Amino acid sequence: MREDRAAGRGTRNHNVVRHRGAACHITVWEDTMAKPAAERAPAPTDADNDRIWLKSYPDGTPAEIGALSHTSIAALFDDAFARYAERRAFSCMGKAISYGELDAASNAFAAHLQSLGLQKGDRVALMMPNILQYPVAMAGVLRAGMTVVNVNPLYTPRELEHQLNDSGARAIVILENFANTLQQVIDDTQVEHAIVATMGDMMGFKGHIVNLVVRHVKKMVPAWHIDGHKSFKAVLAEAKGKTPNRPEIGPEDVAFLQYTGGTTGVSKGATLTNANILANIEQCSTWLDVGYRAKGKPDSINYVCALPLYHIFALTVNAFVGIKEGGHNILIPNPRDIPGFVKELGNHEFHFFPGLNTLFNALLNNDDFHKLDFSHLRMTFGGGMAVQKPVAERWREVTGCMVTEGYGLSETSPVATGNRLDATEFTGTIGLPMPSTDISIRDDDGKPLPLGEVGEICIRGPQVMAGYWNRPDETEKVMTGDGFFRSGDMGFMDEGGYTKIVDRKKDMILVSGFNVYPNEIEEVAAGCEGVVEAAAVGVPDEHSGETVKLFVVRAHDGVTEKDVKDHCAQHLTNYKRPKHIEFRDELPKTNVGKILRRELR
Repeated sequence: MREDRAAGRGTRNHNVVRHRGAACHITVWEDTMAKPAAERAPAPTDADNDRIWLKSYPDGTPAEIGALSHTSIAALFDDAFARYAERRAFSCMGKAISYGELDAASNAFAAHLQSLGLQKGDRVALMMPNILQYPVAMAGVLRAGMTVVNVNPLYTPRELEHQLNDSGARAIVILENFANTLQQVIDDTQVEHAIVATMGDMMGFKGHIVNLVVRHVKKMVPAWHIDGHKSFKAVLAEAKGKTPNRPEIGPEDVAFLQYTGGTTGVSKGATLTNANILANIEQCSTWLDVGYRAKGKPDSINYVCALPLYHIFALTVNAFVGIKEGGHNILIPNPRDIPGFVKELGNHEFHFFPGLNTLFNALLNNDDFHKLDFSHLRMTFGGGMAVQKPVAERWREVTGCMVTEGYGLSETSPVATGNRLDATEFTGTIGLPMPSTDISIRDDDGKPLPLGEVGEICIRGPQVMAGYWNRPDETEKVMTGDGFFRSGDMGFMDEGGYTKIVDRKKDMILVSGFNVYPNEIEEVAAGCEGVVEAAAVGVPDEHSGETVKLFVVRAHDGVTEKDVKDHCAQHLTNYKRPKHIEFRDELPKTNVGKILRRELR
């Protein structure tokens, strides 16, 4: 393993960044990230900042979130874990942990990380689905002052190696189901410590049965060997009762590297500070209060957590908002198992249901879902991809609850806009900017456009990332001189301040809420023997919104569709793999040789 521990570090430059009057200190690593946009130019005074959306705000909803109530996510944990010690925090497959238990376990985990010699600011990768070990590890990393690197458990070795190396992660916590993938690349990364969890680690005696079924009945754990690894269960046992050193953690410290293609195809880490996440928690909580005022707020809120916690949507909306409110998150490890998911829902009263259009649609097509008790459901929040009106209408008919659509990105922690949660009609828009958030519709030259004209949706607010990790060039591409993040999505704003997305500026494909970038697919396809060139585009799909179609020019007829698909399956996680292959003699190109994906679409 390589020992390049200083990757991503540089000279610190302390500055004060102001978001419409509220100051928070931001630390910038000058050789890894561009300066915050607020430092690069004064705030604009043109028509894009009229904030006409405020006239559509619900009564009593503030335009600004005000000062943050905590200086770090760890401080928020300290407060919530003590206040709600006796309440359930997370449950999975019938086993629940309380806030008090989460407090003790995450403290022990933090102490173990420090015992390994890991320091404040070191990156720790988490590669797990929605299981109880995730919130324990995540809270432990943050309480130790370290940075969480969320990793999709279904990544291929190629994808995992890139993310570990790009982030400079020194440690990883991984479910054994995926340890074989790590085994293949760990020696080519900077990872020094591997902690391997099993599905049953935190389930008591039941855990032995769960592990037996997962390993030997369902055969979901490929053989693996990682020298020097430690088991998650042993780590918690050894560190039980230990108290970690509590480093001083401030708003400017990096909490997450949330990997995304951004507006280009190269996977980059959106650098999310404690202040970014805390601001978005406050924004979401302020917005949700409107829904609870209209429909009543339970003493303890049960959140359905079917979206993966490694995805920024569930991470903020489920985990962090849930913890702040002392709520209970019902973790669903495999939401693709719709019958199993529905069975689990039948065991709970549930109040708040975040999800994607494809998930809502799949549930609606299950007969047993229609038999559930929806009398406690207060709000359904849709994001990650466009919510289709027919799906929203069916959901309301079946559950009695309207789907409220919002919008955001990894770079915005994620929520940037949302429809009113006291609305009675589905708008088909992404709603209004969150408090302390500005939306500007701009042309290719960065100039604000009049209401009703289509341009790029640009976002400014305290939830906007500090930059892309180690990519100041890419950061500069997406940040305007006056502090707006260029989303890559095209839309317009109406006279009420509601924004409607009409298209994407880039060629990015959206599969079940996940970004897929043609450049990556094409690069992998080009490595298949007999493929001369390839072009990837998104095509409509009733299950996932869009799916990947690959146009291929081959050297000879011996190259088959199966050859190409099998090659892609070795190097791309499932949602990125092309589902459709079309062979062509040539691909349409510009006069300088650039492939015209729009013609293929």
